[in-house]
Amino acid sequence: MKTFVAALVAGCVIAAGAVAQDLPVIRAATLKIGTVNWELSTITEMGLDEKHGFHLEMQPYADNGATRIAVEGDEADMAVADWIWVARQRAEGRDYVVIPYSRAVGGLVVPQDSGAETLRDIAGGKIGIAGGPLDKSWLILRAYAAQEYDMDLKAETEQVFGAPPLIFKSGLGGDYAGAINFWHFLAKMKAEGMRELVSVETAAEALGLDPDVPLLGYYFKSSFFEANPGLAQAFYEASREAKDLLSGDDAAWEALRPQMNAGSDAEFEQLRTDWIAGIPARGPVDGAAADKQLSLMADLGGAELVGSATSLPEGLFVEVQ
Repeated sequence: MKTFVAALVAGCVIAAGAVAQDLPVIRAATLKIGTVNWELSTITEMGLDEKHGFHLEMQPYADNGATRIAVEGDEADMAVADWIWVARQRAEGRDYVVIPYSRAVGGLVVPQDSGAETLRDIAGGKIGIAGGPLDKSWLILRAYAAQEYDMDLKAETEQVFGAPPLIFKSGLGGDYAGAINFWHFLAKMKAEGMRELVSVETAAEALGLDPDVPLLGYYFKSSFFEANPGLAQAFYEASREAKDLLSGDDAAWEALRPQMNAGSDAEFEQLRTDWIAGIPARGPVDGAAADKQLSLMADLGGAELVGSATSLPEGLFVEVQ
């Protein structure tokens, strides 16, 4: 009897393995410590990929440049980027398409003891900015300052550009009147006592943009989906199910905690809160709203930022439901 049971179990394992091998595979190029890993790990650990008819493989890389080379060279099928960058690639002839991922954006934080109430109050001070002069958060906040306060934020402050960890450390050290950083570093900065003066979401709304347009997306080659009909919606379903799980399951977050690099309970809670706040509404992206956002980026950053993508390239967003 034991032999029969063992043989039956072994047969089931082999059959399950065969079924898994028959599923289409999505190779995701990710950063080793990227926040997208939280969602993708939830998909794989909970079996949401196979539930929806595919197998997800995560391939870690050292930096964003490497993930982009991997997708371009067909060493990976997918990576994450802001859709404005993807629009530029599509306008230049690459057949990239986007599935929405997150609308988490940055903002500007000030030291806990700062008396600043608006951007006008940091005139004459230093602003630490993660990235470079074409950082999208910086551009939007400049446009917001000009509209709301008739203020040239670039001319009236001193900018210090640097890598996100450097801006994080220097901001906490009190080196800046204000700091602009990626959302997850900002979450940690807020957890350590810094105060958000203005979010990019607030600034975007004031500029007439739709904050519900998700800035970040999973991008693929359209030829990949053409070769795998139905896979785009299947991946989107797994992504949405992972988001639903992470929206309300404490145990799911505890499972992710080792990879979140949270230095304290406060950082962990702020990271979770801000990640959940970045979940976009389900459904297709509003093309008109995205086109308006792209047009503003073209006005603010010019060809150096958007290339020839001065209007939304046709077919950029996959029609998921």
